[in-house]
This record gives sequence, C-alpha cells and structure tokens, in this order.
Amino acid sequence: MNADVIWHDLECGAYEQDLPLWRELAATHAPAPDGRVLDVGSGTGRVSLALAQAGHQVLALDLDQELLAALSERAGRQALDVPTLHGDARELHVAGQLFSLCAVPMQTVQLFGGDDARGDFIRAAARHLTDEGVLAIAIAATKDFEEFEWHDGDPFPLPDIVERDGTVYCSQPTAVRRDGSSFVLERRREVIDAAGQRRQSQNVIVLDTVSAAGIEEAGQRAGLQPLGVRMVAPTGEHIGSEVVLLGR
Repeated sequence: MNADVIWHDLECGAYEQDLPLWRELAATHAPAPDGRVLDVGSGTGRVSLALAQAGHQVLALDLDQELLAALSERAGRQALDVPTLHGDARELHVAGQLFSLCAVPMQTVQLFGGDDARGDFIRAAARHLTDEGVLAIAIAATKDFEEFEWHDGDPFPLPDIVERDGTVYCSQPTAVRRDGSSFVLERRREVIDAAGQRRQSQNVIVLDTVSAAGIEEAGQRAGLQPLGVRMVAPTGEHIGSEVVLLGR
C-alpha cells in the first residue's frame, strides 16, 4: 500500500463523528437515487463511500491521485460506483455537471491558503450547484485548539499506530501553535520495519483561521445566502467543527 495512503488513513480515516451529519445533509438536499453529491477533498473516501453506501451519486474530488486510486479500489471491493476527479478545488470545473450538495468535510477549506483562494473555490462551487443546491463547508472550531509543545517523555497526547505488512507506522502529535492568522499542526512520523529499522520524518499542516461569519460573507459575495451553521461535537481525539451551509 502506498505510504501516503497509509498516513492519510492513520491520521484522518478513523474519524467518524461527522458522518451522521453528512448523511443527514445528503438525505435532505441530495436524496437518492437522483441527488448528486460532490465530495471536496475526498481523500481515500471516508465520506464518499459512506454516502455511496446510502445510495447517493457521489463524485470524489481530490488533489492527490494516490488517495483517489485507493478510494476507487475500495469502492470496487464494495461494488460501489464512485467516480473520481483529480484536481484543485480552487479551480473547480466539472463540465456539464451540477450538484445538489457540495460537501467540504473536516478542515479542507482551511488548507486553501488565504481569503482569495477560499473565495475562488466558493465562487466555483456556486457555479456547480443546482437551483436548490447547498454548499456545506466544515471548519475547525478554533476556540477548541489548545496550543502545546510535546517532548519525549511527556504523558500525552497518544500516538496513532497501525501495522501494515510487518511495518509499523506511528504518528505522534508534537505541537499545535498559533502563527499569525494560522494554526500550525506538527506530527512526528516514525516507520519501523520488520527488521527493527526506524525512520522518522516531520509532517506539518498549516490551517488558516476561518470563522463561520467569514465563510458566510464569502458565500454572499459569490451569490449564495447563509442557511445556518451545524455543529459537530469534539471527541477525545478531535476538536469540534462547524459546518456552514450556503445556498441560493
């Protein structure tokens, strides 16, 4: 299995707290069998596959071809038809297709790199909505972020660990820091092969600080109207999130 897929599954794939909300939104705004859903930042299919299992037509969009390949393989194993699209959401263009629900789970929109890039995406997404379509954007509840710096010997947080074909992959959160208008999330990744050899690397994710009001204002500039904000509660391992709903 591709290493990028393993890390993605380990660090993101087990999260399920938001799935009931995405199922509800799909059932309400893109009812099966005809409603179409665009899953933006689909990764290996955490949300796409759940919605396809519920009978929805889903197009999975991601910037990483390896993750999309894993999604396609998993969809095939489950006899699900989930087409994929490789591309940058900030330059979204799906010729001839409109969607009843455009879903942007987790903190995908906070990875776009600033207000202008988010605005580009929201305008593009608006052009791909049906007349009654809804754009649903999840953002991290930044008030839940707790800044910390982890060092060897500290009692928390616990690492994420998985074994694949005799090789152990360990992802240890090491820091959450505010840096101007962003939050920087750092992890130490360690790979231990069957011979006991260890390799370490650092993974850094930068999340723009974004508010629900800011997303609503960007939506209004794109011709969309605020339809409310839904909450996803925090868990012991993950902070909570807000899902901002926009429509015509």
